[in-house]
Amino acid sequence: MPKYNTRERAIRAGYRSGLELDIADQIKKFNRSAEYEPFKIPYLIPESLHTYTPDYVLANGIIIESKGRFMLEDRKKHLFIREQHPELDIRFVFSRSGTRIRKNSKTTYADWCRKHDFEFADKLIPANWFKVKKNTQALTKIKEFDEKSDVKKRKWRHADEKKRRNDGW
Repeated sequence: MPKYNTRERAIRAGYRSGLELDIADQIKKFNRSAEYEPFKIPYLIPESLHTYTPDYVLANGIIIESKGRFMLEDRKKHLFIREQHPELDIRFVFSRSGTRIRKNSKTTYADWCRKHDFEFADKLIPANWFKVKKNTQALTKIKEFDEKSDVKKRKWRHADEKKRRNDGW
């Protein structure tokens, strides 16, 4: 007879863990009755504050989020942000917008963006995004966020970028 560890025995008996199996055995030993996982109890996870750090903010107020992988958590996050801050213009630059959101899904990153009215591009920021008229509402909100933020300012100059490339970054 093969040897099974406690968890394997529990799973074979229809339980999720060895402890659940031990408790079931105890109930039987004392000749008592109890139902195992008879129903589900709904509950809400309390609201919790999260923050989002944009990858780039253009001078006209457009927020650029660069994405290689666009995971479910990211998609949810951006829908929450859009709902709570509709004045912000967040746009995506994907490595490849034709990538499917899940292995067996027909929906691509591009399809998701179209469905939820997010502008997107592949590889680089389209030149016309730099030419979009300034969004004063967005810039005001961005200034508020910036004043509250503890993120250190990062100003990259062309020379610094060139040095990084030469250093193998």
